Amino acid sequence: MSDTIKLSIQGPIAELILNNPERHNSLGAEELKGLSESLSTVASNPELRVLIITGAGEKTFCGGASLVDLRSGAITGDDFQAVTDQISSLTIPTIAALNGSVFGGGAELALSCDFRIGVEGMILRVPPATMGLCYPISGIETFTKKLGPNMSKRLLLAAEKVEGEALIQIGFLDSLVARTELNGAAYAYAEQLAANAPLSVQGMKKIIDAIVDSSLDREEAKVIANHCWNSEDLKEGLVAQKEKRAPHFKGR
Repeated sequence: MSDTIKLSIQGPIAELILNNPERHNSLGAEELKGLSESLSTVASNPELRVLIITGAGEKTFCGGASLVDLRSGAITGDDFQAVTDQISSLTIPTIAALNGSVFGGGAELALSCDFRIGVEGMILRVPPATMGLCYPISGIETFTKKLGPNMSKRLLLAAEKVEGEALIQIGFLDSLVARTELNGAAYAYAEQLAANAPLSVQGMKKIIDAIVDSSLDREEAKVIANHCWNSEDLKEGLVAQKEKRAPHFKGR
């Protein structure tokens, strides 16, 4: 695995770190390969319940795809998209803990996660139009689904810079914290998610994503709901509520 991508696992929580702050945590061929391998490891581990994705350093979460590797042909927009698709398709919830500013494809990477926590002082900017580039179509779809058509036009066509509380107002961030509080806030939220019943969490995530993609199969959704209804976890949850204690869910 690449030294510029680090994966660690603590109980039910996995953390992926983009570890190349000297290059603004941009993603070249090596990093995309490392990310893909790490995401496959996460996807194949049934004990994991949450993934946090963050970056090293204090300036930038991710500067997007490496322009050097794009120019040389070492990577294409499809390579970058394959990784963001891997994130989106994970069954467990994902949290982007944005340690700094977000540029270009870094914004799409963050939007591929279910939740986003940012730090005070960060900015968001997507500059392809200033260079004469058309952002990849699948990426435009992600922006539009997550932020709506008007905001997507402001970011992609006008290359507007967004910062501060406006990042919450436009729906890019769920919360904004002091830099020193980011790690604690991300793990606290991850622990909250991990403590809930995994069948319920993962089942409802799948249904919500299908609704957003206009691909909801209601019969499949009913199967998911019935699986939760007939699960051992539901029995445990009801008993725990009666006994006024924290439940111990096992995902079955």
